[in-house]
Amino acid sequence: MAMNPALVGKTYPASAPYEVGREKIREFADAIGDEHPAYRDVDAAKSLGYDDVIAPPTFPTVLTFVTGRQVIGDPELGIDYSRVVHGEQRFEYSRPVQAGDRLSATVTIEEIRAAAGNEILTMRSTATDSDGKHVVDVVTLLVVRGTAAEGSTA
Repeated sequence: MAMNPALVGKTYPASAPYEVGREKIREFADAIGDEHPAYRDVDAAKSLGYDDVIAPPTFPTVLTFVTGRQVIGDPELGIDYSRVVHGEQRFEYSRPVQAGDRLSATVTIEEIRAAAGNEILTMRSTATDSDGKHVVDVVTLLVVRGTAAEGSTA
């Protein structure tokens, strides 16, 4: 079943605020094997000009699990999750995520296209802090295997 290209441009409601804690940052850094002291030690982070420990650059994936579920679970989109593989992800920062941040994110479907018999879904999650200031965009590309109609562009 092909995805519904009419949903390109659709933005979903903002996620509930996610409070970024020092322990969550440390756990994430441990999980990815990054020993940078700014992820664990307030003084190390302050020596780099931050108010508190900072998160590794890929930490906002925590937020995209919430926002992505809105897209994947949208019955209007028609995505077959059993066929989904992760294609790529990139991060566009205004500033690093820090302990104490309360981040909310919206997600927008940016593109649905066909390639080699597959469909490619691109979505952008935009995270803002409690003051409404931009922190990071996470652009995620998912490949839905074998669902594109022959000759289809979306």
